[in-house]
Amino acid sequence: MQITVETAEQLGLTADEFERIQSILGRTPNFTELSMYSVMWSEHCSYKNSIVWLKTLPRDGNRLLVKAGEENAGLVDIGDGYACVFKIESHNHPSAIEPFQGAATGVGGIHRDIFTMGARPIAALNSLRFGNIKDKKTQHLLKGIVHGIGHYGNCFGVPTVGGETYFENTYSTNPLVNAFSAGIVKVGETVSATSYGEGNPVFIVGSATGKDGIGGAAFASANITEDSAEDLPAVQVGDPFQEKKLLEACLEVIKTGGIIGMQDMGAAGITCSTAEMSAKGEHGMRIQLDKVPTRQENMKAWEMLLSESQERMLIVVEKGKEAAILQVFDKWDLHCIQIGEVTKSKNLQFYMGDVLEADVPAESLVLGGGAPQYHRAYTEPAYFQKIKQFDILGIADTLSPKFVAERLVQLPNIASKRWIYNQYDSMVGTANASTNAPSDAAIVLVKGTQKALALTVDCNSRYVYADPQIGAQIAVAEAARNIVCSGGEPVAITNCLNFGNPYDPEYYYQFVYAIKGMSDACRKFNTPVTGGNVSFYNQSPEGAVYPTPTIGMLGLLDNIDQRLTLGFREEGHVLYLVGRSRNDISSSEYLHKLIGIEFSPTPHFNLDEEFQLQHAISRLNKAGLLQSAHDVSEGGLFVTLLESAMVNNLGFTVHTNDNFRTDAYLFGESQSRVVVSVRPEDQEKFEALLHGLVDATDHSVRYEKIGLVSGDNIVIDNEDWGAVATWKHAYDTAIENELK
Repeated sequence: MQITVETAEQLGLTADEFERIQSILGRTPNFTELSMYSVMWSEHCSYKNSIVWLKTLPRDGNRLLVKAGEENAGLVDIGDGYACVFKIESHNHPSAIEPFQGAATGVGGIHRDIFTMGARPIAALNSLRFGNIKDKKTQHLLKGIVHGIGHYGNCFGVPTVGGETYFENTYSTNPLVNAFSAGIVKVGETVSATSYGEGNPVFIVGSATGKDGIGGAAFASANITEDSAEDLPAVQVGDPFQEKKLLEACLEVIKTGGIIGMQDMGAAGITCSTAEMSAKGEHGMRIQLDKVPTRQENMKAWEMLLSESQERMLIVVEKGKEAAILQVFDKWDLHCIQIGEVTKSKNLQFYMGDVLEADVPAESLVLGGGAPQYHRAYTEPAYFQKIKQFDILGIADTLSPKFVAERLVQLPNIASKRWIYNQYDSMVGTANASTNAPSDAAIVLVKGTQKALALTVDCNSRYVYADPQIGAQIAVAEAARNIVCSGGEPVAITNCLNFGNPYDPEYYYQFVYAIKGMSDACRKFNTPVTGGNVSFYNQSPEGAVYPTPTIGMLGLLDNIDQRLTLGFREEGHVLYLVGRSRNDISSSEYLHKLIGIEFSPTPHFNLDEEFQLQHAISRLNKAGLLQSAHDVSEGGLFVTLLESAMVNNLGFTVHTNDNFRTDAYLFGESQSRVVVSVRPEDQEKFEALLHGLVDATDHSVRYEKIGLVSGDNIVIDNEDWGAVATWKHAYDTAIENELK
């Protein structure tokens, strides 16, 4: 077969990239070699259109044990000799085409990233985006994706402890499936994704290799179109029970002391694992592809190299210790086949029998090596002009607050997601915080210590659409606020950056300014970025999805006794709003969904104000003055109060503030506000501590007493809005009613 620039373009490479490959090799590549470059230089693997901006993110911190990008996931010291390994990644395009397997293998892949480093996964979260819930296609995607996540996680035995789900028209063709996993490992017992030592054997372990998932990395680096269903072979097929065996075998084999390095076979399969391990260890490999266990006969070399079949690992073993390794995998009834050895040369050589199918420098394939890095043009989106025209004075504040509230609590973005999370086992495999008492972040015990992890995934993409820089700041800030409101200290983040086509200057502008905002906020909260995932090309012929830089944040409770929950505890407790109210309804669910305004600014936000608020909540909690805490987010103050009331069926009596519009006070989403409940006998200490934090700056903490926990009804401005139980029924059943 004659290889030309047209061949390269058919594989997703550019003419310039084809020329670059020829220069690296000193010759024209054959089809197998060109296929390898096509997947490794895809956006999904190389980050060629994003790396120049990713490098600007803060990536250093006292607790970080590895720098971002050095390993499969972030590694953070949590004290007492333990570390947390955590990461978030997308599986958007596969889930759009085959929702069950697309989502299931996304869960499997992120867990492999954790245990390939030697950590045991103990918690999973997810961030999901769908189109209009009334649309039949959306319902099909929703049911398939949720089933896939639940099936894989429940069978694999890792609890799903939290997450978020949004419904916006912009995601109708291209849903987003972002999967997060966290694991625990003892410091010093991790394994690196590296390869060195001439003559050391290379083994493939786990499942056999098939034709599922071939070219998946390239598929993830293209727009979704009507023809995308033809790419179904690019969707992998998962087996959670096989992965459970692989997990146990990998953790056991590490203890033999015979492992040089280990790497998950995710995107780009054998190509990626051999290239990344070899480049890191500055060695090469000679691989016999005919020794790879396969599920189909007569697989070609390029098919084996590009297959993304699931539940596979590549391990490099110290020569002479093979027997101990083989014994472990035999015990778990898993393939463990030597397919090659480490070479002194820095090239990867792949053979079928005696035929050399590919011979390429390992470093030329990987990020930071030969893969290209581009500076893309960006321009301010034209729709910003519509946002600038918004004027709150043009919106009449005349609707009955109760009328608004009744409709607000049944909106899909606000209503209970119990139909979703009831399909996830939150207690399987390991004990989470024993009671599952609701809090703003998921709390997971670190066994053998008094510590707990606080985990959350957050992003309001409509805020990012309105202003990418401020919206991304809010995403980081809300994640930190959720952790603080749960009693934890924010430690570090992982991100999943979901955007449109990077070659479109307006979409790339969203990406660039979201990175800038994320950097600002991470520096403010001292939460370095440990790694993550970029997912471009999230669009259909109708246009791109909202820019969605999902933040997965790790927080830490040094003692589980620090835990805060969001539910009201007792009648008579005093309710305070900590933070400043404003006449602000911008980008709120109320304005967007009920009033029907598509273009408005982000809600009010200031980093310094947010930082001071979180410091105040943390101080109040450490002083033992808070009975509950819940941050104000989607739906505003009313929804925050209702969610706290529903936990223990305790009502509340509150008064609005005459200094503000009623709709803004109750339903506005201005940031940096938290509702707390306080025992009457602690009021004086509570107010004294907060008063001591007030200073002359524009960003110091303010607070106001807004009411009491009382009875089992909701009373606002002396009007009885009915029983909490009635509101809870409407809140709980809204999504289920849409899916009947």
